[in-house]
Amino acid sequence: MKENTKALMLAGFAVLSWSTVATAFKIALTHLTYFEMLLVASCTSLVIFALVMTIQRKWGLVGKLTSRQWGLFAGLGLLNPVAYYLVLFRAYNLLPAQVAQPINYAWPIVLLILLALFAHQPIPSRKYIGMFVSLGGVTLISMGSGQMGDGGIPVGGLLLAALSALLWASYWMLNNKYKDSFDSILTCFMSFLFGTLYLVAGACVTGVNISTLPGILSGMYVGGFEMGIPFICFGLAMRKTTNPALINQLCYLSPFLSLFLIAVVLGEQIATTTYIGLILIVLGIVFNQYFVKEKRTKTAAAK
Repeated sequence: MKENTKALMLAGFAVLSWSTVATAFKIALTHLTYFEMLLVASCTSLVIFALVMTIQRKWGLVGKLTSRQWGLFAGLGLLNPVAYYLVLFRAYNLLPAQVAQPINYAWPIVLLILLALFAHQPIPSRKYIGMFVSLGGVTLISMGSGQMGDGGIPVGGLLLAALSALLWASYWMLNNKYKDSFDSILTCFMSFLFGTLYLVAGACVTGVNISTLPGILSGMYVGGFEMGIPFICFGLAMRKTTNPALINQLCYLSPFLSLFLIAVVLGEQIATTTYIGLILIVLGIVFNQYFVKEKRTKTAAAK
């Protein structure tokens, strides 16, 4: 089997996995609180990353970390999985999946703003077009969600979904800053090691009731197919392919497949505003990534 074919299969598996997790979140939340779900999921992911560390013989990298680097991972672990997923799962607890998922998906637009503010990377003027298109999609979904259900949609849930996008963009920015300094699997393992320790400590204080098999299995599914396995598969796909742009483009299928599963499995009637809003979000992201990138490359080459 050719390497590009393997890469497409790995990326396809990752995309399919991510497409199921919005539905899985809602199912798991019928058996567990959002904190309990994160605790089970984080422990599952930690085991997965530990197994990969063993298979790839990377435990020696842990021993080479300095005290400062341990402190860095302690901070990253607090951001992801703890803060990000607590906020995201709480948003899913309050909102229909069709609302929480697209708003969270707008994180690349938030990342542009963060890079401009903290990394001093100016936003090219043409990228404002994509930003406004995507933010228009978020606004449309938020406004349309007010007509879903008898009691409407809590504003707090919408704010939490938006905050989850901010937290993920922040984590991505920090993680990308140090990507050349650490092995990617080591970074995942160390982040989830600290994150799991924080969650276990929190569970000892607040108490948890994880006693049902459906709850445990659904939490493990979230840990395996949202946080763990897809990231490993996608990383392998990017290393094997000679066409990384194609692998990246497959990710844009995920939110649309997710809406299909939300409708079929959860029985949510997908609002027209959700479809239109998600299309706008994706169009804005695609525009910024592929239609402005060439201009920046030429500018850099000219310099």
